[in-house]
Amino acid sequence: MNRRAFVLLAAFLVCGLPALAEEAASKQTVYDFSLVDQDGKVVPLSTYKGKLLLIVNLASQSVYSNQIAALNELEKTYAAQGLQVIGIPSSDFGGEELKDPAALRKYYADTVHANFPVFASATITGVNAIPLYQFLCNPKQSVPGGEIRWNFTKFLIGRDGKPLARYEVAIDPADIDFHVTIESALDGKFKPQSAEKSGQDNQSGDRDDDDQ
Repeated sequence: MNRRAFVLLAAFLVCGLPALAEEAASKQTVYDFSLVDQDGKVVPLSTYKGKLLLIVNLASQSVYSNQIAALNELEKTYAAQGLQVIGIPSSDFGGEELKDPAALRKYYADTVHANFPVFASATITGVNAIPLYQFLCNPKQSVPGGEIRWNFTKFLIGRDGKPLARYEVAIDPADIDFHVTIESALDGKFKPQSAEKSGQDNQSGDRDDDDQ
């Protein structure tokens, strides 16, 4: 290889690879990620391919923990149509999740009788956030909203694995409007959330001072 060809190849690698990497990242979906279940088993989210996913960060000791019952009801009502609720416990906000794995398992299985998969507790914010949440909180790859602000933030994921919308803690999954949203998404009629809409939801859904 002559010097000119070498220089051109080097220039391509320097200029072209970042663009290729960015293009590859833009094609990511939640199916490219995995979660760890409460037995320590890695579960690829591609397991749920073709379903409408509702991914929620849970906190059993939060004043909003009544939303778990609402999530149960969503799963019961819409599972046959293709909805899959996914719960990810986290202590990132106010330390409001149980630290002991056995106590956590007992709470979700025996106390609130979660009828949807509840995975192992995870870090979902900051530099140590699990890869799924790095993806979900990146507005270039997901919906607007940025870092998770509080417990019970909900991500609605289309059947193609691409994020459709984000709803903050103040948006109660028991509300009839939320059920209408789920039905619209199941029917393929829901349009991905705009930056303006996401901003409105974020403002109405920031952490509540009572949840401390």
